[in-house]
Amino acid sequence: MIYVRYKKLTDTAIKPSKGSTFAAGYDLYADTDVDVWVEPGETVNFYTGIAFEIPDGYFGAVYSRSGLGIKHNMRMPNCVGIIDADYRGNVMVPLFNDGKEPFKVLAHERVAQIVFQECPGVELYKTEELSKTERGTNGFGSSGRT
Repeated sequence: MIYVRYKKLTDTAIKPSKGSTFAAGYDLYADTDVDVWVEPGETVNFYTGIAFEIPDGYFGAVYSRSGLGIKHNMRMPNCVGIIDADYRGNVMVPLFNDGKEPFKVLAHERVAQIVFQECPGVELYKTEELSKTERGTNGFGSSGRT
C-alpha cells in the first residue's frame, strides 16, 4: 500500500473517490459550478481543483471513465494523462466529444479516474549494438493477428 497526499485547491473541489471497494482508480470530478456543453469534435479542459503529492517511484495515470466513453462518446484525447511525482499543480482532464450530438458535462460530474502506478527508476545509456531477438526490427502486425 502507498499513501498519496492530496490538496483541495478550491473550496468547491471534490475529494477523489472510489466507485467500489476494489476499484483500481479514484474518480476525479470536474471543479465547476455550472454545466458545460461539449460540442461534437470539441475538446474542453476540466480542472479538478485537486493536487497530489505522489511518492517517488510512482506516477498517477489519468484514464477516461468507461461509462462516459461507451455510453456518451466522451474520452480523453490523449488517452492517458501522466501525473509525475514532482507535479504539484491542479490536475486537469481534457474531454473530447467523439459523438454526433453535443454532450452536457454536469457540474461536479466524475470526468476521469486516476490510478497510482509504480514506476521503476531507469537510466538510459548509449550502445553501438543491441541484442538480437526473433522479432528484430519487424514492426506493426509482425507478430501475427492473434
